Amino acid sequence: MPRRGPELVVVSPLKDWTCAACGGEEGGWLTMDDRGPLCMRCADLEHLVFLPRGDAALTRRARKHSRLSAVVVRFSRARTRYERQGVLVEEAAIDQAEAECLADADARARRRERERERRASEDVEFEHELAREITRLFPGCPPERAEKIARHTGERGSGRVGRTAGARAFDSAAVTLAVVAAVRHGDTDYDDLMMAGVDRSDARDRVCAAVDQVLELWRAPLA
Repeated sequence: MPRRGPELVVVSPLKDWTCAACGGEEGGWLTMDDRGPLCMRCADLEHLVFLPRGDAALTRRARKHSRLSAVVVRFSRARTRYERQGVLVEEAAIDQAEAECLADADARARRRERERERRASEDVEFEHELAREITRLFPGCPPERAEKIARHTGERGSGRVGRTAGARAFDSAAVTLAVVAAVRHGDTDYDDLMMAGVDRSDARDRVCAAVDQVLELWRAPLA
C-alpha cells in the first residue's frame, strides 16, 4: 500500500473506479498498490471508522491508540492539490480518545486561552515596532496612519507584506512595500480601476505617479 512518508493514504476519489482485486465497481474510498486501486475490503481497511478533521487533539489521540490508521485525502480542483479530509482509525481508539479529551477539556481550554493572550501581546508589540519603523522611513506620515498601516499589514495569518520575514526583521524594503500597498489602496483610485476590469499591471501604472507623490510628501518630516 502506498504511504506518504510513514502514513497510509486513502483517497476519496472524484470519479467512479473499479477495484483491481475483486473487480467491483466502487464509488467509495480507495487505496493503491502495485495492481492498481483497491477497495477498503480488499485493502483490509473496512473495519476502520472515519474520523473527520477538525479536532486536532481527538485526531492525534485516536491515531495514537489505533493499531492501524490511514489519512483520507481528496483532490481539490480549485486548489489543484490533495487535501486532508480526516483519518480512518479503529472504533475503540476513537472511544478512548474521546474519553481522554473530555477528561482534560478544561486544561486544554485554559492553555488555548493563554496561547491566544500571548499571541495577542506579541502582535500588539510587533505592530507598535512596525509603526515606529514606518515613521522612521516616512517621517511625514501621520502617526495615526502609520499605526493603521502597521495594524493592517501586521495581521497574523494575513499573508500580507507586514507578516513576511523581511518586515518582521524591519527590512526597509519590505516595510516600504507595505507602505506602498497602503497608499495604492487608500490614496488612489486603484481599487476603482480594478473593479472596472482594468488589468492589475495597467492599473498600477496608472496610479504610480499618485503613489510616488504621497511617498515623497511622507519622506519629508512633518512641519
